[in-house]
Amino acid sequence: MQKLGIEVTYLFNSGFFVETQQYLFLFDYFKDQAHPLSSGKKRPDQSGVQKITNTDKHVLIFVSHSHRDHFNSVILQWIAFNNKINYVLSNDIKTPRLEETLMKRVKMISAYEELEWDGAEIKTFGSTDQGVSFLVRADGLNIFHAGDMNWWDWSDDPQEERRCAERRFKEEIAKLKGEEVDLAFFPVDPRLGHNYASGGKHLIKELRPKVFIPMHFGVNYEIINRFAEEVKNLGSKVIRINSSPQRILI
Repeated sequence: MQKLGIEVTYLFNSGFFVETQQYLFLFDYFKDQAHPLSSGKKRPDQSGVQKITNTDKHVLIFVSHSHRDHFNSVILQWIAFNNKINYVLSNDIKTPRLEETLMKRVKMISAYEELEWDGAEIKTFGSTDQGVSFLVRADGLNIFHAGDMNWWDWSDDPQEERRCAERRFKEEIAKLKGEEVDLAFFPVDPRLGHNYASGGKHLIKELRPKVFIPMHFGVNYEIINRFAEEVKNLGSKVIRINSSPQRILI
């Protein structure tokens, strides 16, 4: 596979920094790492604040929805460290009262909207849970972050609900058909039991992303290895995350 020239830092859950030639994107920040260090202190090179402070690139922070494992309101304080941050937030998020300076930097967005900001082209798509998913075009790259969009096929749900979940998910993926995707962040959630891979496999078959990065797996890194083996012949490179935080060059 040809190198994309992207540096990705996995933080935790669905939280990632994505650094391209001109941009630093942050998606769904929850916390810097799965477990705090024993000293209770963060290493400076792993701090979200340090990352956005020590860059001269365009910084865009995306939040797909209001669930507490995807939205940490501390991100709104980071403008004190870099006054050029721009925020793209799903409109289901209830933010505290924003100061005028910050209001100019925050775009509340719903599904199926388009926005250009600092030269980055942003499209939103729907979710099968809450909020939105993002397709971001910048530096010749197409980056998809699914938020909580997934085929949420819970085995103990009634059959009608399971059929509805399948239909809603496949309809959302169909809306992305024809979009080129270089890098896809997508849930591979072990709580779904033997259905954990259904959504990711369908996305890979339909959208053919060059690179697929699992998320929303907690600290169950083994599930990623299982998923990578299941889809190894489908044409997408699966990044095997094995720690939090983790730096990945693509």
